[in-house]
Amino acid sequence: QVQLVESGGGLVQPGGSLRLSCAASGFTLDYYVEGWFRQAPGKEREGISFIMNSDGSTYYADSVKCRFTISRDNAKNTVNLQMNSLKPEDTAVYYCNYYGLRYGREYNYWGQGTQVTVSS
Repeated sequence: QVQLVESGGGLVQPGGSLRLSCAASGFTLDYYVEGWFRQAPGKEREGISFIMNSDGSTYYADSVKCRFTISRDNAKNTVNLQMNSLKPEDTAVYYCNYYGLRYGREYNYWGQGTQVTVSS
């Protein structure tokens, strides 16, 4: 059974930090990218940070560059997002995502989402 279990969301003051984690289980992909999307109220879901399993290369959206850091722990099969210098506009539901290939087929897995609220 495919599971992506997110943790680490919550309420934080502007300028604060949070660390999101996503524990993946129940699937195997040969070539994939793992990362984080977010969706604020009334807005479309946006991709904010990704990491490639093949070489560890990373991507950050301009809105989070230099503030967020993505990492993975292969031993624990988790992907993490360290979020620093948080702003009210970072308030959103954050979703973990794995997208990849197995035997030539595409797979796209989502976590259930975790709320991040940045407010004083």
